[in-house]
Formats: sequence, structure tokens, C-alpha cells
Amino acid sequence: MTQLRSICVYCGSSAGGDPEYAASAMALGRAMGQEGIGLVYGGGSIGLMGIVARSVMEAGGHVTGIIPQFLKEREVMLETAHELVVTADMHERKRTMFDRADAFVALPGGIGTLEELVEILTWAQLGQHKKPVLIANINGFWDPLVLLLRHMADEGFIRDGFEVRYLVADRVEEVVPKLRAAIASTPRAKPAPGAGDAIPIGDM
Repeated sequence: MTQLRSICVYCGSSAGGDPEYAASAMALGRAMGQEGIGLVYGGGSIGLMGIVARSVMEAGGHVTGIIPQFLKEREVMLETAHELVVTADMHERKRTMFDRADAFVALPGGIGTLEELVEILTWAQLGQHKKPVLIANINGFWDPLVLLLRHMADEGFIRDGFEVRYLVADRVEEVVPKLRAAIASTPRAKPAPGAGDAIPIGDM
């Protein structure tokens, strides 16, 4: 992998309480569409999920929504997405999102967003992939998680050789450049999980 062709964006099915979250989702989607970067996401039409997807499409980008059968109504599936993949369950959804993406970005969201982010970080920590993972820390939303990860390391629960590798961007304008730089600096990238050694993809 030498190009950033698609980004999997994890984000909330709510817009959140800070208007900057929605504005950032819109700006990220617009930037992706304008630069020809496809969106892979959870398939919903509401909250930040819907905002980022519509913004990508309005800017001319391709959108792939991946949603499990039982969430089609709860997250109000975005029928206008270019491609919709309905999976049997959450496990298939996450694996399909992984397979379709070159990189991962976490915008603000709830426990589902947190779970998706932590799982993809864990896969990287265990050497199962080398795709860059970026935390979009809009207005410090993810500060508690970043502090917790550092606390885990300080307390000896994240050992040498098993560092948690991720990028942080405080502004959405930094997201695409940081991901492209990370991909360019990665000597070997695997298309799917497999054995291997984790390598740094950026600074915390």
C-alpha cells in the first residue's frame, strides 16, 4: 500500500453537544471527497455518520456504508450511499470495514466508536496490521483516552515492544496529510491481518 485511497471513519450516530464536532465531520468529508479519497463507514444516515458521508458525496467522493442487519433501522441506513454492504453481525461489519480501508480515523462518538477504535489499535499493537490509525481529537474530545493509554504504559500494562501506535490530529485539516505521511513511511503494509511485527506509524 503506497496510496491513501480510502479511509474508514469511526464516529457517532449522534451529532454530540458541541457544534464543532459536526463542523469537523463536514470538513473531513469535504476534504476526502475533493481529494478523491473514498469513505468506508458504518452506513448510518444520522449524527456524525450521516454528516461525514453526505459531505464526501457532495464533494464528489465515493461512499461505502457497511451496516449489520439489526442496525439498519436504528442507525437509519443511508440509502443514497454508492455502495451498501449489509452484514450478518458486528464482527463481519468490522472485518469488512478493515478490508476496505487503507487507514482509520476516529471522530468523536460514543461507546461503539470507542470500541471500534480500541479494537483496531489492539490489532496494530499485536502486529496484525500496519495501517495508520488517527485520533481526530476535536476540542480535546479524546484527551481522556490518550491520558489513559499513557497511564497504562506508565503502570506497566503496555510493555516495551507492544506500544500502542496511533496519530493524533487536533484539526481535521491535519488528518489527510498525516495519514499520507504515515503510509509513505511504512515499508511494508499487509492487505489483511496476519503475523508480523508492529512498527510505529507516528507520534502520540
